[in-house]
Amino acid sequence: MRTLILAAFAMSAFGIPAIAGPVTLKVNPVDLDGPVTLGDLFDGAGSASGVVVGQRSGPSIVFEAGQLQSLARQAGLDWANPNGLRRVVVRNAAVAPPATAAEVASTRVATPAAPRAAPVRTAHADRVITRNDLIAVAYEAGGIRLTITGRAQRNAAVGERLPVLNPTSGRTIDAVAVGPGQAIAGPAARHPALPQQSAAR
Repeated sequence: MRTLILAAFAMSAFGIPAIAGPVTLKVNPVDLDGPVTLGDLFDGAGSASGVVVGQRSGPSIVFEAGQLQSLARQAGLDWANPNGLRRVVVRNAAVAPPATAAEVASTRVATPAAPRAAPVRTAHADRVITRNDLIAVAYEAGGIRLTITGRAQRNAAVGERLPVLNPTSGRTIDAVAVGPGQAIAGPAARHPALPQQSAAR
């Protein structure tokens, strides 16, 4: 019973719907005006069709499949990702041609990361979260762990507190940055287990 109560509290704090309806990813997701909604991505989104989950600023925007599942779940939708996609590309319907079969298939495999240049030390060298980034926020309490995707309201380094906006519920969550694109909230955020910093500089 205690576990159920904690889960319900966490879902309420994050504004997560209790019931999720199954949806199907569109074969060739497109949008016309920049804001990307769940209705642009999924068939059967229903009343959640107008929920904005991203902003396309170029010819396309790419969502990680896990991130997209989390955003859909927050709006009460259940996307099972039956094809095991890694990424989902949404294109500008006004100028981009439909995705080819080869392009769709390419989203199902991991792409090796390009070699990274040596980091340049700046005043923001320790920053792991930048304002307006979409980040994963984990809520942990009593053995319960829930994760949502929210929008960072300011820059933060590891161990720094920051407000995170839940785009679905409109609520702001007090969280602590724990890594690139990651933060925690709830009781665990009072004494977060942070990565150890190297003594060498």
